[in-house]
Amino acid sequence: MSTPRTTTRPSVPTSSLNASRTLATAARVLRQLRHDPRTIALMLLVPCLMLLLLRYVFDGSPRTFDNIGASLLGIFPLITMFLVTSIATLRERTSGTLERLLAMPLGKGDLIAGYALAFGAIAIVQSALATALAVWFLGLDVVGSPWLLLLVALLDALLGTALGLFVSAFAASEFQAVQFMPAVIFPQLLLCGLFTARADMHPVLEGISDVLPMSYAVDGMNEVLRHTDMTAPFVRDILIVAGCALLVLALGAATLRRRTA
Repeated sequence: MSTPRTTTRPSVPTSSLNASRTLATAARVLRQLRHDPRTIALMLLVPCLMLLLLRYVFDGSPRTFDNIGASLLGIFPLITMFLVTSIATLRERTSGTLERLLAMPLGKGDLIAGYALAFGAIAIVQSALATALAVWFLGLDVVGSPWLLLLVALLDALLGTALGLFVSAFAASEFQAVQFMPAVIFPQLLLCGLFTARADMHPVLEGISDVLPMSYAVDGMNEVLRHTDMTAPFVRDILIVAGCALLVLALGAATLRRRTA
């Protein structure tokens, strides 16, 4: 009598987060970034160069730089992290790396958390460099603590990372990933209060700006610019930015696809 044949089922990624798998994913991403100097330069140097350029654009009116420099200190990291993260994640999809990883005992949450952790580490360095340059070398006049500026800049960079991970699920090529920037970033840039106070906008646009996370990032920077102590609006602003980043990361894990077809 023949014995019944046993079949081995393919491993299914677990749904719960695992610290070792998350750290292994983050370490792999950091190793890849280490061999890509152009990407590192984009993430670390471009925000600093933009701030340096902006300072001398307003060389004749330093108060203008003080008024918008703090806001851009949070906006520039958000934009660069959005671009780099969306393109890097999409490259993993199109190369088949993502599908091979998800065939292993690696959950979607582990993958998203690992990417967020790796790019978050880069964001810490990026935000520290940009904040130090603006405050101590370019003379940005800040009433509050520079450490609070650094906190908002870091949260903005993490928000950009989360948005980049999320939109990469809907792009089929790197060109399409870049095309999401006008749809995701530009409206927030126009409505965040950088160019005019949100209260002076049309009521419909003001209502839209109230639900966009970049608006609260700019508000948080302005609170540090004008107040010596941590204010209640500042705490509200950073909690909203952090909450939006976590929400978008969760949506990114939910929309993560195994195949790129």
